[in-house]
Amino acid sequence: MFFVDDFLRFGSSKAAGKALERLVMRGEISRVARGMYARLKKHEIFGEIQPTVEEIANAIAKRDKARIVPTGVLALNALGLSTQVPLKIVYLTDGSARIIKIGQRTIKFKKTSPKNLATIGAISSLVIQALKEIGKDNATDDEIKIVLKQLEKEEQYRLEQDIKLAPEWIRIIMRKALKKEDYE
Repeated sequence: MFFVDDFLRFGSSKAAGKALERLVMRGEISRVARGMYARLKKHEIFGEIQPTVEEIANAIAKRDKARIVPTGVLALNALGLSTQVPLKIVYLTDGSARIIKIGQRTIKFKKTSPKNLATIGAISSLVIQALKEIGKDNATDDEIKIVLKQLEKEEQYRLEQDIKLAPEWIRIIMRKALKKEDYE
């Protein structure tokens, strides 16, 4: 995936945009979203495969040198707590707040405090956001079992660090995933 801004060393923004537009017309690349292009993978049965919304969000975060954390239904889905695939995806970010439309789906980057982005574990940060979405006292025993199973994959030092950043009611759940010898 690449952006118009990636080609500014070769000319103006307008010239780079026009050149990319011509490549789209020739079918050499595809326009993913406004100012965002990709060379799509081809599948023998399905044809061109569009990048996932997560890949697009990560590319934007990388370009903007911003941190992002999935929230809401996306976090629930990523952990296996929900089979629902969201059409409106929300990421917390320390970059610019914005909404990007991709077909029927939207990606919303929502500005947040540094504390919400300070987690260092990929799984534990998803767990914190997923449990926030479920709400205090609303998590079922089955959901907690799934969360603890997912947290087993997290490196212990990352989990220990991220527990400190979670609200107290989430800490209680996450502490159950710590290895006994480390916790005592």
